Amino acid sequence: MTRSIDETIAEIARSTKVIAVVGLSPKPERPSWGVARYLQAKGFKVVPVNPGHEGQEILGEQCYGSLAAIPGEIAVDMVDIFRRSDAVPAVVDEALASLPGLRTIWMQLGVSHAEAAAKARAEGVTVIENRCPKIDFPRYI
Repeated sequence: MTRSIDETIAEIARSTKVIAVVGLSPKPERPSWGVARYLQAKGFKVVPVNPGHEGQEILGEQCYGSLAAIPGEIAVDMVDIFRRSDAVPAVVDEALASLPGLRTIWMQLGVSHAEAAAKARAEGVTVIENRCPKIDFPRYI
């Protein structure tokens, strides 16, 4: 039996500990910053990923230039993608290749890519498209 989207999101919200946010901006007025700050406030460890800000701190966390640059001792459970849909395949490929414990790929509102989602699912990774954890998680945490 297949789980409903609500059951899937509830499981993600309850089991996820570390979230790599791809495209996280250091600007408080950007949606990525607000979502990441919310996730931090709820106890998630946020790992910023943005090549334009590599080596800097965003929300008090070191920013990495790519998912592959995240040190192995940081066990990323979920990748939250704040990029255009056409950038998703490269992000998914890098996530699958470099994050061995990855359980979830989350694409933000307005972001989806059927082929990349199918590829991740084929590798056993849960995929959520066109949704926002800041909107969905409060019901479950």
